[in-house]
Amino acid sequence: MLDLEDFLPYRLSVLSNRISNGIARTYQSRFDLGVTEWRVIAIVGRYPGVTATEVADRAAMDKVAVSRAVSRLLDAGRLERRENHPDRRAKRLYLSEEGESIHDAIVPAALAFERDLLEALEPEERRRFLDSLERLAEAAERHC
Repeated sequence: MLDLEDFLPYRLSVLSNRISNGIARTYQSRFDLGVTEWRVIAIVGRYPGVTATEVADRAAMDKVAVSRAVSRLLDAGRLERRENHPDRRAKRLYLSEEGESIHDAIVPAALAFERDLLEALEPEERRRFLDSLERLAEAAERHC
């Protein structure tokens, strides 16, 4: 019988949701952003000129959810879509001036939230935890 409370994928999913919901308080009320929209802004801010498909791949998110988030952000004037000259079918995404402002306002709060979470671990525990996350991510990638 599957004991969900001890099943690693379930535990990681619950933890991820709790963390995402915690940081979401930083941007939901102030900027009217959902989790997926913030992830799009964060990725486009880090990798200007990515396509929506690349955003979905980088975040391991559903392409339809990313497409909807991109549409909402474009409609709200927070993203800009520009033509990709070598391949005119793929459009590149960039933060608009408003998107940059939102990104710049949220990043310090997100980093502070991360620091607060990681302070629950001793320095050596933190290092081992982050190393373990990397190894688990690599193992998961091999199964995709």
